[in-house]
Amino acid sequence: MNPPTPPAQPSEGAPPATPATPATPATPATPATPAAEDVAVLTARGVRVMRRADTIRNYDFRQSGFLAPSELRRIRMRHEQFLRALAARLEMLLRVEFTVQLTKLQIVGYQKFTENIPSPTHITLFKTDPLKGTGLLVIPTRLGLSLVDRLLGGPGQMPETNRDLSEIEIALIDQVALLLIGEWCNHWPEMRELRPSLIGHENNSRFLQTATPDTAMLVLTLDAGVGEQLEPIQLVFPYGTVEPLVRLLCPAGMTETDASAARSLKVKWNAEFNDVLVPVVAEWQGLKLSAGDITRLKSGDVVMLDPKCAAQVQMRLSHIPKFVGRPGMRAGKWAVELTGPAIP
Repeated sequence: MNPPTPPAQPSEGAPPATPATPATPATPATPATPAAEDVAVLTARGVRVMRRADTIRNYDFRQSGFLAPSELRRIRMRHEQFLRALAARLEMLLRVEFTVQLTKLQIVGYQKFTENIPSPTHITLFKTDPLKGTGLLVIPTRLGLSLVDRLLGGPGQMPETNRDLSEIEIALIDQVALLLIGEWCNHWPEMRELRPSLIGHENNSRFLQTATPDTAMLVLTLDAGVGEQLEPIQLVFPYGTVEPLVRLLCPAGMTETDASAARSLKVKWNAEFNDVLVPVVAEWQGLKLSAGDITRLKSGDVVMLDPKCAAQVQMRLSHIPKFVGRPGMRAGKWAVELTGPAIP
């Protein structure tokens, strides 16, 4: 037998053989991520700067942030006075100790608010003329049944389970709703002509259509009930409804410090608004004609104007009365000479 042949040894100076490795397919190049575009934005000081688009966040100014802390504080103080008077009125009506305490005052979007209303819930729709908009009074059905029980002479105990209210029970709760809303109106002496009225009822928030989804709502949440059995009641207004009342609060609630600070502030015009177009309308006030007289007017007829009214032209800037003036001619064209600010 021949002995096995030994493996070949590498010769001196020759590099050792490298084992072959299987070829791997070429990895395709990863496309470069495009850089975010720069967007021109205005800073709080009115300076135009460039910012990356991916660093800009959307912000809805209608939800919150447009009420200063001082305004919220004044609104809260006014409603605390309202709740103290309301508790006394309800105790006289129900002949029992009735607790009402403020728990939250906030600005919430209409859609977000309605989505969080449990079902079933008794919702009363109301108006406070001459203010515009529809308000909501949200009363849990358990609390509503407790009020009905007390109004009918019972102890006012809350039932264990919820159920929809009958027409008779709704009519009884309307007495409480009118008392509550009427007391709210009485606590705005700055606008004495407020008149509350109930316009409807609902037991499911999905069917509410009193405002657009993005409408800002002022939500007043309070715990109320007989004794220690408390349930949350919500008194809700579109912010556009209470905005005139909020403006009326500012002069009366302003302290000396606030007033001096306001006088020391100097308004600086933002040059970015120089080219913004504002519609200007001049109109006379005071002339009224019946519908029948208007239908009988024809070419050549003369309409008599009160001289006092004709000399008082109201100038409206973007549909808002701002100035009064006298009509005249200048360079062959009609013109108005401004004589003073418009009387609110």
